[in-house]
Amino acid sequence: MLVELSLRQKFVTLAGIAVAGMAASLAVGQRLIPQSILTAIVLYLFSGYRPSTVYASIVSLPRDLRTAVIFLKLNVSLYRYERAGASVWQIFERVVARHPNKVAFMMDDGQLTFAEVKRLAECIAAHFYARGFRKGDTIALLMETRLEYPCVWLGLSKIGVVTALINSNLRKETLRHSITVAHSKAIIVSPELAGAIAEINEQDGIKGLPVHLFRTGTGAEAGASSDPLPDAEDLRLSLDSGSSSSNVDLSSIPNDISPKDKLVYIYTSGTTGMPKAAVITNLRYTFMALGCYYMLSFRDDDIIYNSLPLYHSAGGMIGVGSVLLCGVTAAFRKKFSASNFWTDCIRYKCTVAQYIGEICRFVLMTPPKPTDTQHTVRLMFGNGLRPQIWPQFVARFNVAQIGEFYGSTEGNSNLLNIDNTMGAVGFVPNFAKAIYPVTLIRCDEETGEIIRGADGYCIKCRPGEPGVFVGKINPKKALNSFVGYADKAASEKKVLHDVFRKGDIFFNSGDILVQDLLGNYYFKDRTGDTFRWRGENVASSEVEGVITTIVGLKDCAVYGVDIPETEGKAGMAAIVDPEGKVDMEQLAAGIRASLPAYARPLFIRVLSEVPMTTTFKLKKRDLQVAGYDLAKISDPIYFLQGNGTYRLFTADDHALIKSGKARL
Repeated sequence: MLVELSLRQKFVTLAGIAVAGMAASLAVGQRLIPQSILTAIVLYLFSGYRPSTVYASIVSLPRDLRTAVIFLKLNVSLYRYERAGASVWQIFERVVARHPNKVAFMMDDGQLTFAEVKRLAECIAAHFYARGFRKGDTIALLMETRLEYPCVWLGLSKIGVVTALINSNLRKETLRHSITVAHSKAIIVSPELAGAIAEINEQDGIKGLPVHLFRTGTGAEAGASSDPLPDAEDLRLSLDSGSSSSNVDLSSIPNDISPKDKLVYIYTSGTTGMPKAAVITNLRYTFMALGCYYMLSFRDDDIIYNSLPLYHSAGGMIGVGSVLLCGVTAAFRKKFSASNFWTDCIRYKCTVAQYIGEICRFVLMTPPKPTDTQHTVRLMFGNGLRPQIWPQFVARFNVAQIGEFYGSTEGNSNLLNIDNTMGAVGFVPNFAKAIYPVTLIRCDEETGEIIRGADGYCIKCRPGEPGVFVGKINPKKALNSFVGYADKAASEKKVLHDVFRKGDIFFNSGDILVQDLLGNYYFKDRTGDTFRWRGENVASSEVEGVITTIVGLKDCAVYGVDIPETEGKAGMAAIVDPEGKVDMEQLAAGIRASLPAYARPLFIRVLSEVPMTTTFKLKKRDLQVAGYDLAKISDPIYFLQGNGTYRLFTADDHALIKSGKARL
């Protein structure tokens, strides 16, 4: 990461400015005014931080010019769709018209062509229109990955019904909350998840809602009892018989869906608290799908391997959106499998594959085998590939391009790495900051509190200085809009006011990033995950990366824990090691060699599993609450000694720390 020019780089840059200035001086001749202007420009470029800016602009010029061309194509497409008032359904219809018989989705031994997707979606639209559902209504969809999944919400979108894409792993109160927070008027559920609905079917907000059971098959299966939901409508049977929709003329349904109308709700998978329903409009969905398609140079004949949950923004917006709006093909897998990742890619002849969270590490942990390089995948894109394993992953699996991106389901601040810069989550060229106004501002890394200057406004970070990533909100532009959540109060918490001038508003990502001189951004940590120990800020993600590498890519979570009578929080690491193979001496030696004293975990907990979200993000809250309390923990805990080694943590150690008398 380049944050400061070396003496040689600075000398070459200054010499280049001087030579360019002399050449320009000879070109303008003896005319006084041009010479004066030229002299002023040269002196200006020589002063302060500007030689670094000149150097960065020249070095990044090829990348930035390429980006400008792609960005122009993307914005022209978005402008045309927005000007035409095109919804996701209407864009999809254009794709179907181009190649109706092309395969859209594949899974196991089944497939759906674009024409078949459209027919099924239209049947769903007609069915629910006949049932009285209209524009603005919401229906909750609880279904595991299957070919019909995108067809359901796509069909509902044709009649303006918003689909709440519910995490299929949720149960009881969290499930009830997710359905009710979106003000759902009905539920569509697949048979394997019917029991989850039955558990809450008599609770407030759920009782009385129509339930539609969507089976996978027809015939005997479709006619079977729908227990544990005996009163649920058999949606598959109704669609196959056409009993409810036969009298609906699709052409008579009002075509009044605009780009800014809601399309779906996608829930944030935060590691704490209840899920929040992020509003995804037709325009935002279009922007996210087309953005990756153009910026990563997808091809029309690409086949994307998508083993991600379809209720998630990466799998359901970018992965599925590339199919529906751009015409590529996708191969689904019901549940991610590290051991089958490359065999699936070979089976479906995939050229592109998606990842999120720790997927790349899980794949890297599998034993080497011939299929590692027998695939035809040229591009993998997603977010969460740790810099520590990036080069090893690329080398072993022979993947030509990694498209690491940064963004959130609901946010307007998105980045994309298109030039294979190792470890970067994306970049913003200097020339683009006016049309894509994202930046880093100073904050307290531990609390996330924004730091303002004496004038009351926020302070931009210098290259190399960590800060919160924010994006200016402009409701009139797809690039910069922030629609927020179904819960307006939750939306307001993500908005910053009066950031650089009175009246401006910015989206607060809550993430700490660092930018280099070339405009590349690097993820550092999430606000709240950074903690302070011995007067220094400790980024949990950096410590996790180091420890994960030392212990052979095992799951690891790092967090801060309170120590009585001591300022700050001490580091604690939780490592998954059910086989008991971690060598504590080797781990301690690796930590001493790789981390400064203040960043070394005071405690190491060895456990059988780390709770993870379904999008492969570690849940730290429960671990942090338990801390190092031996009354709450049966797992072994190791305690850092003064010589840098670790020994078992005992009840006497715990009592001494709680008394505030321990020397740490």
